[in-house]
Amino acid sequence: MGQNRDLDLEELQQSNGERAAASAMGDETFAEQPDVPERPRSANDLEAVYDIPVQVSAVLGKSTMQVNQLLKLGRGAVVELDRKVGEAIDIYVNNRLVARGEVVVVEDRLGITMTEIIKSDRADHPSV
Repeated sequence: MGQNRDLDLEELQQSNGERAAASAMGDETFAEQPDVPERPRSANDLEAVYDIPVQVSAVLGKSTMQVNQLLKLGRGAVVELDRKVGEAIDIYVNNRLVARGEVVVVEDRLGITMTEIIKSDRADHPSV
């Protein structure tokens, strides 16, 4: 094992300051950060995750009602949603909002065309 050496507070602050300055200037000297994974550079780098199933949901709209109102619903009942005609629908992947889109008809089935990709900070949605 390597030799243990006690660092005083000034040395630690200087070392952290140098790393922050080097990072801000793009210097690769302190770029080795083992806890930060490297981003994929090409589609081949993502090949390992291609077969992982994900749940995709398209939400046309939402409504809130009391249980007694829900129990009164029958065939042909209309439930008003919180969206207007022509308004974009939300597209979720694994319960995370990733895009907005429009409903389209493909042959005899409904489909979705994405019109907007939602970019979110990973810090806002920590992994489970």
